[in-house]
Amino acid sequence: MDRDGAPDHGVTLSEAARVWARIALLSFGGPAGQIAVMHRILVDEKRWIGEARFLHALSFCTLLPGPEAQQLATYIGWLMHRTAGGLIAGGLFVLPGLVSIMALSLIYAAYGGVGIVGGLFFGLKCAVLAIVLQAVVRVGARALRNNAMRTIAGAAFAAIFLFDVPFPLIVLAAGLIGYAGTRGGARSFRAAGHGGAADKGLPDADSLLGLGVPAHARPNLRRTLAISGVFLALWLGPVLGLVIGLGPDNVFSAIAVFFSKMAVVTFGGAYAVLAYVAQAAVDTYGWLKPGEMLDGLGLAETTPGPLIMVTQFVGFLGALRQAGSLDPYVAGVLGGLLTTWVTFLPCFLWIFAGAPYVEALRENRALSGALAAITAAVVGVILNLAVWFALHLLFAETRPLHPGLGLRLDLPVWTSLRWPALLLSGAAILAVFRFRVGVIPTLLAASAAGVGLHLAGLA
Repeated sequence: MDRDGAPDHGVTLSEAARVWARIALLSFGGPAGQIAVMHRILVDEKRWIGEARFLHALSFCTLLPGPEAQQLATYIGWLMHRTAGGLIAGGLFVLPGLVSIMALSLIYAAYGGVGIVGGLFFGLKCAVLAIVLQAVVRVGARALRNNAMRTIAGAAFAAIFLFDVPFPLIVLAAGLIGYAGTRGGARSFRAAGHGGAADKGLPDADSLLGLGVPAHARPNLRRTLAISGVFLALWLGPVLGLVIGLGPDNVFSAIAVFFSKMAVVTFGGAYAVLAYVAQAAVDTYGWLKPGEMLDGLGLAETTPGPLIMVTQFVGFLGALRQAGSLDPYVAGVLGGLLTTWVTFLPCFLWIFAGAPYVEALRENRALSGALAAITAAVVGVILNLAVWFALHLLFAETRPLHPGLGLRLDLPVWTSLRWPALLLSGAAILAVFRFRVGVIPTLLAASAAGVGLHLAGLA
């Protein structure tokens, strides 16, 4: 490092913070769009990191539970400026979404079902259905490359849709199948690439980081144990304190425990997270209604930052409605902040503890096979989410059917079909799939249409 504290590559921490803030404010459109923004700014524009190293980091982040774009920002920030750089990069990536989702959650709680605001959210829900279907197609095109992968996806859909099998068990089973299959020599579980060959972009040798490995990025067991202890205490300390101090049945204890568990098992991105959250938050805890899950995703789609920020909206409504002696809005804010804390803190732990060992992990074919199988299962889980959303959006009533053998099936009551929702959802699906309209224009147009339908007395 030179005399003013800048590392050998010459980019100071304050300069890097300004760049990370810019990336965070431009990070709309889900992980694909966010990673594209990072690549354009960090590789093409700033030339901080080479193409191969960028893809190397991305490969590691896809192996982790949680939002891969936020973890990629944390990884590159850590690579350039140690732990402080990782905290700044990952923290700034979350901050705009945290602030905007919290503000919109307060507005939603006060006015969400009233007048024009209700019409706006009706339009958002119809657009979100199209976006979730688009996610099924996009992830499926990458992950379901052979019959083995398609079978895993179909089995995952049946398990969660027909038998209510918990999402963590589906992830575990798929991972074990992929791991065992790869160890046994099966070629079906080879993970797909991220697109774009590493030799077509900026060579690592020509980037600011160069080819070398910084001293802090080399494996060091003592340092790994120390930083793991600190972040485990920051993550699990508040969780244990709430459970012991307030009891396991308190809403804040339930939020802390549930979203901590979610942070460990949510492979596959925000849409897979939503399937897991919807299964528990709606059916088990009763924190919100199915339509409100669609509203929350609509808010997350239209604000910068990770789509997984929708979990903050869930925690906000859960605490607001079980506030006890607290003011409901104060409880909602505390519930939302607690959700964000236990959701994202583990992301920093995975990076700071695991990144020095990334090369060995990335080279492990069996682990890559497990990830490929998990990704295939996630396609089935996201399809379940789309069907679940469609049932509750398009029909005012559903009828549960229990034919035995643990089977559970929700059937629509066809006389309760909501024609405005069907027409607007169909238009959004046509816009996304036929005319390739982007996420933000689709959401804005559907919201405007929802307001128009409300003013006409149809929504």
